[in-house]
Amino acid sequence: MYITCLDLEGVLTPEIWIEFANAVGMEEFKRTTRDEPDYDKLMRYRIALMKERGIKLPDIQAAIGKMELLPGAKEFLDELRSFSQVIIVSDTFKEFAMPIMKKLGWPTIFCNELIVDPDGTVTGHRMRLEDSKYNTIAGLKAIGFDVVSAGDSYNDLGMLSLSKAGFLFRSTDEIKAAHPELRAFEEYDELLAAIREAMA
Repeated sequence: MYITCLDLEGVLTPEIWIEFANAVGMEEFKRTTRDEPDYDKLMRYRIALMKERGIKLPDIQAAIGKMELLPGAKEFLDELRSFSQVIIVSDTFKEFAMPIMKKLGWPTIFCNELIVDPDGTVTGHRMRLEDSKYNTIAGLKAIGFDVVSAGDSYNDLGMLSLSKAGFLFRSTDEIKAAHPELRAFEEYDELLAAIREAMA
């Protein structure tokens, strides 16, 4: 029995932090897991920057509320869900994800939580589990699923390598060059065809 696991940002939506950086005109927020593979380190950097600049959770949520899905993402996900169970496995946070999930038709998402003071100040983050993408795939395999997955960043590589079939989608040239064993796609129809082929 197959299940498909997808990264969220870069696969179905733009990178949330890049969109926020553009909205507020602060280039420092544009660092993502494409630049910094250590997600915990990246989040500590972001939280310190938010504190320094006086940015609170509602400021980020306002930017997310205006963010559009990647063109074709909803149609891709709808078609994928017509022949496979799908879980979005993301290092984002539930406080960011809900407006996006509404636009996507409320798919299942496994993500993390922010620690937020009553005044909206983000003081920390709580990861669902260590190396959550890799361990999610390991858990699904342990309960009898064959997993197909797709992602774009360094933090997706464990998930992709452990899956029966793992694909890069709109990744960087650097990541593609470092991982020639992973098939890489730029268009949703190509990715859909590869997922169908993997499940055949």
